[in-house]
Amino acid sequence: MARGPIARFLSGMSTRDSGEPASSNGASSFHLVWNVPSGPLDEVSATFELLQEPAVPRLYFWALQVSFLEGSIPRGGAHLGLQWHPSYPANRAVNWGGYGDAGELEGSLSLLPSTLGNANTRDFLWESKVAYRFAISSPEAGRWRGEITNLATEEVTVVRDLYAGGTHLTGPMVWTEAFCRCDDPTVIARWSGFGANANGTDLPIESVRVNYQSLTQGGCTNTTVRPDGDGFLQITATGREIPQGEVIPPA
Repeated sequence: MARGPIARFLSGMSTRDSGEPASSNGASSFHLVWNVPSGPLDEVSATFELLQEPAVPRLYFWALQVSFLEGSIPRGGAHLGLQWHPSYPANRAVNWGGYGDAGELEGSLSLLPSTLGNANTRDFLWESKVAYRFAISSPEAGRWRGEITNLATEEVTVVRDLYAGGTHLTGPMVWTEAFCRCDDPTVIARWSGFGANANGTDLPIESVRVNYQSLTQGGCTNTTVRPDGDGFLQITATGREIPQGEVIPPA
């Protein structure tokens, strides 16, 4: 039986598993928010590996995100990660940038070239199915360094330093941001090795909380998180297995 316009509208409001995301930036995002012992952090890190790469020329971004604190006062935040970017060589780039009270954060000039001349986004020929360690730390007060380590070769790349101010980090999470159609071919990213340090002491990551960009915020409803041994997968264009807000302990 053919459905009337009201029924079609209500059905359309329950899922978005095809077509473009309806978010303001054109992306569908989902996050793993870390549960760490309370208190400011000095350094955070995470290991990323792309298991199944995109099949379409659209932007995908996988990042480790932090916020900055000056004592207890928020001073903005930033994200460090790898991109599948159609405007960069072999669709590959690295990004370390963010926002503070005065807008986009400034930083040192990266030694990496940038095809688009973007201070945040630089040419970086990373590889699928290779693990990379993302690390954010402070070499000196007010400067926050983003580094990427290829764990197969142990080569360390300093992306640049951000002049974010702040004395500490808080609110670590990792995420996938997919600027593709909800029904574009499946992409699989793997996260593991979450690390946080305060005053020289490694802190346990007690659990992660799953967060999806909601339907009302324009997100796709066919993204999911899946525990995978000592890590977690973030998968696009598939059935949702873990519900919004689920808290998952480490393996």
